[in-house]
Amino acid sequence: MERNLIVVILLFLVSIALSSAANSSSKHGLRNSPYGVADKLIKQLNLLPQDAQVVNISSTKSIIVEKSFRFPGLIGSGASVEELGHRAGYYRIKHSHAARMFYFFFESRNNKKDPVVIWLTGGPGCSSELAVFYENGPFTIADNMSLVWNDYGWDKASNLIYVDQPIGTGFSYSSDKRDFRHNEEGVSNDLYDFLQAFFAEHPQFAENDFYITGESYAGHYIPAFASRVNQGNKVKEGIHINLKGFAIGNGLTDPAVQYKAYTDYALQMKIIQESEYKSINGMVPECERTIELCAKNGGDDCIISYDACTSIFNKILNIAGNVNVRNSRWVHAMEWYGQKEFAGKPTVPFMVDGAEAGVLKSSGPLSFLKVFFPFCV
Repeated sequence: MERNLIVVILLFLVSIALSSAANSSSKHGLRNSPYGVADKLIKQLNLLPQDAQVVNISSTKSIIVEKSFRFPGLIGSGASVEELGHRAGYYRIKHSHAARMFYFFFESRNNKKDPVVIWLTGGPGCSSELAVFYENGPFTIADNMSLVWNDYGWDKASNLIYVDQPIGTGFSYSSDKRDFRHNEEGVSNDLYDFLQAFFAEHPQFAENDFYITGESYAGHYIPAFASRVNQGNKVKEGIHINLKGFAIGNGLTDPAVQYKAYTDYALQMKIIQESEYKSINGMVPECERTIELCAKNGGDDCIISYDACTSIFNKILNIAGNVNVRNSRWVHAMEWYGQKEFAGKPTVPFMVDGAEAGVLKSSGPLSFLKVFFPFCV
């Protein structure tokens, strides 16, 4: 239990303000704990701009504040900071009142010409830094709480950017409430402006292939973000971003289509009986109604919609497996020029190191991959 608590503290530190972290570390004597080490790392970066309360957009200062770093206690590499190519920074959001967007950047361990990949964790409001230690980042956390290299980190084949977004997530912050975004348009504009500033700061990566990736609620962010990049490229707005594709893992993209799939799956897999299926399906119309109100009005209507729709999922959550029909359903329902061809394609085994890790369905630029346990995250 104590070990689990320490892991939670480290992984979710990114969602706690710096002042709270410092006070807590001092108060409880956790200076040498993972909590204290992480707090010390952020302070040593000294990235917090001194003009945090007031932003002068016309300032001649760089809108990227960035430093190289090395995680303390990292096992398995004697490389220098410069060789590692690890950086963290803040971006002063261009069209904001006082917003700063925090990010990590890890150069590829293979080749700097590898694609640039940006990772967006969902939530909404989950820090993308969770993936640095917990999912696809360069490091994993060992049993003794030290950091070790991740043999399957995406930085082995790409230059990785992790961003805390929207503003108010993790270390991304603003002293002005007007900077908090309430829709995908605002989020995608901020991310597009960040990319423009990032590639201006690192022009050596600007011509690399670029991919947008993420999971869960990022299924909302990613299509909007990709559309914003494509729009900017079409009108030659700023630096051309060499967008090649995007990937959404277990995404919530079209909830009106996806939530209805839970009961279908549960019945199909004999998790629930026919009578239970009919009873739970009685909750679907309210979910659909509140989704429409959320899309129309936003605000509290979205909270009501969330409660109404997740109640469907919660009925079968404890016994649901790793197959999720809702993802397949929205992918097949998506209207595009290759929709019919994709629907007619068969699934084929997806192999990893000679073992079947899932099933794959592909047609043209679209691929749908279902990963089996224990290969799934």
